Amino acid sequence: MNTFRYKSIFGGSAMAEEQHQDVHRSLKTRHLSMIALGGSIGTGLFVASGSAISTAGPGGALLAYVGIGIMVYFLMTSLGEMATYLPVSGSFSTYATKFVDPALGFAMGWNYWFNWAITLAVDISTAAIVMQFWLPTVPGWVFSLIALVLIFTINALSVRSFGETEYWLSLIKVVTVLVFLVIGVLTIVGIMGGHATGLSNFSYKKAPFVGGIPTILSVFVVAGFSFQGTELIGITAGESATPEKSIPKAIKQVFGGSYYSTFWPSL
Repeated sequence: MNTFRYKSIFGGSAMAEEQHQDVHRSLKTRHLSMIALGGSIGTGLFVASGSAISTAGPGGALLAYVGIGIMVYFLMTSLGEMATYLPVSGSFSTYATKFVDPALGFAMGWNYWFNWAITLAVDISTAAIVMQFWLPTVPGWVFSLIALVLIFTINALSVRSFGETEYWLSLIKVVTVLVFLVIGVLTIVGIMGGHATGLSNFSYKKAPFVGGIPTILSVFVVAGFSFQGTELIGITAGESATPEKSIPKAIKQVFGGSYYSTFWPSL
C-alpha cells in the first residue's frame, strides 16, 4: 500500500525523519559536491567531446554545451530545493510519486536505473579502448573486468567509506582537468609546441559551424551526456548529515565546478 496517499503534501519533514531511522547520514558537503562533480567528469568529457567538436565544429559544440549548461542550471536549482525540503534517498522518483503519481515515480526510477546501466557499460568499454592504446597486447576484456570489479567494490563500501573514496577519486579528476586546461592555454599561446595556434581552429575549413542546425542538435546528446552525474547530489541527499545546509552549498559548488570542468575543457 502506498503510504504517500495518506500523507499531506507538506509532510516532507516527517517523511525525511522516518527515513532518518533507516539510513546512516554520514555524508558532508564536500562529499556531496565531489560525488556529483566527479560523476559529471568522465567519458563524456575525455572521449566524447572530441567527437562533438568534429561533428558540429567548435562553434556548434559551444552552442550545444551552453544550451545544456543553462538547462542543467535550472535542473540543479529545482532539484536542490526539493532535496533540501525532502532529503530522501529516493530523490526525484520519490518526488514524482509523492507530488504527481506513483506511476510516474515508478517509470522515472526504472528509466534512471537503465540510464546508468548503459553508462556503466559505456565506461568500462571506454576504459578498455583507452588502456589498449598503451597496452595493445592485453585483451580489452581484462581492463573492462578490472574497472567493473573496482566499481562494484567502491559501491559495496559503507556510506562514509564510499563518500571518502569518491571524494579523493573525484579530486584526481578535477586536478587532471585543471592540468589539461593549463596545457591547452600554453599550447594556444605558443609556450608549448613552439607554435601559437590562437583561435585559428574557429575558422578552419567549415568552422566554426559544421553541418548547420542538424549537427548542432545531434551534439546536444553528447553535451547532455557530458553533464550527466550532476543530478547525483539529489540521490545522495538522503545520506547527508545536514541536508538543509549541505545541499544548497553543494548545488552552487557543483554547478560552478561543472561549468569550469566540462564547458571550458570542451573548447
